[in-house]
Amino acid sequence: MKRDFLFTSESATEGHPDKLCDQIADAIVDRLLQQDPLARVEAESAVSTGILFIAARFAASANVDVPDLARQVIARVGYDREDFNPRTCTIMTSMGELPDGPRIAVDEAQLTQEQIEHVPARQMANVFGFACDHTAAMLPLPIWLAHKLARQLAAARVDKRLRYLAPDGKTQVAVEFRDRRPHRIHSVTLIASQHEAAEPTAARLREDLLGHVIDAVFGDEALRPDSATRIFINPDGPQVAGGPALHSGLTGRKNAMDTYGEYARHSESALSGKDPTRIDRIGAYAARYAAKNVVAAGLAQECEVQLSYSIGQAQPVSVQVDIRGTGKLTDDEIAERVMRVFDFRPAAIVRTFGLRALPSRATGGFYQRLAAYGHMGRLDLALPWEATDRVAALRD
Repeated sequence: MKRDFLFTSESATEGHPDKLCDQIADAIVDRLLQQDPLARVEAESAVSTGILFIAARFAASANVDVPDLARQVIARVGYDREDFNPRTCTIMTSMGELPDGPRIAVDEAQLTQEQIEHVPARQMANVFGFACDHTAAMLPLPIWLAHKLARQLAAARVDKRLRYLAPDGKTQVAVEFRDRRPHRIHSVTLIASQHEAAEPTAARLREDLLGHVIDAVFGDEALRPDSATRIFINPDGPQVAGGPALHSGLTGRKNAMDTYGEYARHSESALSGKDPTRIDRIGAYAARYAAKNVVAAGLAQECEVQLSYSIGQAQPVSVQVDIRGTGKLTDDEIAERVMRVFDFRPAAIVRTFGLRALPSRATGGFYQRLAAYGHMGRLDLALPWEATDRVAALRD
């Protein structure tokens, strides 16, 4: 395994078309679970110039105006110009019922241990969780910095410090590693869309984003850009309008941004748009929970947990741990502790994290807030899979 290398990760603002689609899909999940905590739903959306398509299958005792909900999300994200806005965009829907939804709906909080064993995974899935000690959030430094820059770029627009910014934006950070530790910031790239081609000039845009975004983000970071760090701001020229008017979007197309910036592996399955019975979503949260507790316990500096599920089985058919040579114990020894401490059965995951009740407890919904800036390492949200409450058990 390489000890010295350069690694790059990307993030995007909530106005990026892919992230817009993720937020719409998760808003549907939130709204259904708020009305019916036992609801099952699978939702996806696609967006392009002037049009949004939503496909959803559900089983729920709920009544949701899906087009109206989508328009609310579009408005909140900030699209209000002629080329794309919630008032005039065309919304097409394909809605249907899940055929076996009512039959398999269960309240996991009421199940005994024996009954949990009889709630199997309903999908085949390989899911991954990762944690490392690069940051307080136990995320790899490149994706952590990319997310911070994206959030700051969006904030500069929302609080009207930079009124010319449009909602769509992307960020990229490249970090040099020495002996697998972050060593220096190699480069930073910002792609910021603007309402008008001539406003601002390239020089003013660079000055504004250096001060309001890059300097603001790195001000409290231990590792900062140096004199040799390359800073790229709209290197391909002005990005006018951006968003669906410029490029299409699709639910689930930014899995790396949702997880670890590809510093570690992630599932090929989307996280957004799925209710808590979907093991390809909640299994990723459970794997992250285990990996983070391993690192918090001091058993390794890096830890990746892989869970493999088969249809009809409650227990994962495989649990693998890779600490990348950074631990005090072997991979197998840590895997044995992980399997003893954590319950990876689907119903147990739902019950441990309280996944059905979270949309009703969080103001403005819960899952929609995960759909931009990552599902993991969110210090701004009290995510149950980010808790480090199994440290003592892993050390024992």
